[in-house]
Amino acid sequence: MGLYEELVRKNLIDKGWSGDQKYCAVTADGAKYLLRIAPMERLERKKREFEKMGEVAALGIPMCLPIEFGICEGGVYAIQSWIDGNDAEDAVTAMDASAQYRYGLDAGRILRKIHTIPAPADAPDWETRFNAKIDRKIAMYEACPLKYDCGSEAFLKYIAKHRHLLQGRPQSYQHGDYHIGNMMIDKSGVLNIIDFDRDDFGDPWEEFNRIVWCAQAAPAFASGMVDGYFAGEVPMEFWKLLALYISTNTLSSLPWAIPFGEKEIQVMRNQATQVLAWYDGMAIVVPSWYLKMK
Repeated sequence: MGLYEELVRKNLIDKGWSGDQKYCAVTADGAKYLLRIAPMERLERKKREFEKMGEVAALGIPMCLPIEFGICEGGVYAIQSWIDGNDAEDAVTAMDASAQYRYGLDAGRILRKIHTIPAPADAPDWETRFNAKIDRKIAMYEACPLKYDCGSEAFLKYIAKHRHLLQGRPQSYQHGDYHIGNMMIDKSGVLNIIDFDRDDFGDPWEEFNRIVWCAQAAPAFASGMVDGYFAGEVPMEFWKLLALYISTNTLSSLPWAIPFGEKEIQVMRNQATQVLAWYDGMAIVVPSWYLKMK
C-alpha cells in the first residue's frame, strides 16, 4: 500500500497561484505531508516535475522533498514532505537588514546549486526562444485595453536596444518562480524552497526576473540573493540582462492581471511604477534597491 492510501485527513490550502489543489494531508499516526493534485491531462508534465525535484533534492537543497507520485480519483497526485515553519516573506520582513541579507545569501547560493542541473542537449536556442517570448509579451501589452499610467516607452526602448544580449546565453534547469513568496523558514531557522510547479529550462540569469517581489518586500534580502549567487562578484552583464528580463515581464504583467480583477491590476500598476523608479526610467542598469552590504 502506498502512502496516498494511508492519508486519513486532507485540509485544503487555499493560497498561492498554482493550478494544483494543495492539501495538508495527515496519516493515522499524525504524520503531515503536502499533497498536490493536478488534472490528468498534466500527467507527463507533473511526472517530469516530480523527477526533477528528486534531482534538486539530491543536491542537498532544503526544500519540500518529493516522496510519492501516482494517479488518483482526482487526477495526478504528488506527495511531498511537510515543512513546519513560516512563510519566508512574513519572517524576513520582520527581521533587521543584516538578518534579511544573510537569508538572501542563502537564497542565492541555493539557486546557484539548482542551476548546476543542465538543460537537455536538444533544448531550443535561447536567443530564438526568448526573442519569440518578447514578441508575444509586447503584442499582449499592445492588445491590452489597459495601459500603464507611467507609460511603457522606457521598457520598449530598453528591450529594443538590448535584445542582442540574449546571444549565446547558456541554459540550465530553472525553478521557474524563484522569489521570497515561494520560500519558507523552518522551525530550525533554515530557508526552504517550495513550489516547483513552474519549473523549466532556460538562461539561469532569467531566473532572477521575479526578484522584484523580493526587492519590494526586503531590499537587503534581494541584495543578498544576488551576492550569494555570484559570491559577491556581480558582473555588469548580469545587470543589463536582468533589466531586459524585468522589462519584458513588466509589460505582460498588466494583461496577465486583468482576469484576476482590480486588486491585481493595481498591484501590477504599482510594480511597474516602482520598477521605473528603481531603474531611473531604464536609464541605469543597477537598480536602486541593490545595497552593497558587508
